[in-house]
Amino acid sequence: MPIAHRSLSPRKRLAAGLVLATSLALGGIVSADEHEASAAEETWLPSLITETPQEGFALAVKLSQKGVATTQPDAEVRKEQRPEYAEDPDSLIAASHVIATHFQTVAAANDYWRE
Repeated sequence: MPIAHRSLSPRKRLAAGLVLATSLALGGIVSADEHEASAAEETWLPSLITETPQEGFALAVKLSQKGVATTQPDAEVRKEQRPEYAEDPDSLIAASHVIATHFQTVAAANDYWRE
């Protein structure tokens, strides 16, 4: 059953939609399920330094996905829970917020890609 959500302004809906669309457009990013396979690797995050802001954003998404896989290591449970949040605007906005927070960290580590 979907969770009731408050009405969002058109501007907030647009911002959330853009973040979600950007996340989905980055098809080359490793999913949380695939992180499970690499969990045995000792160093999966050697650095926060990236060449470009786009690579930094991709890293922020990866960090968010890794956080989900670490919090809920059972891939089957994650798959079962997806329908509960996949169409809930509040859940999607919350996920976007986590990505944005990670992006802030990556951007700061890269001195905001100043030249």
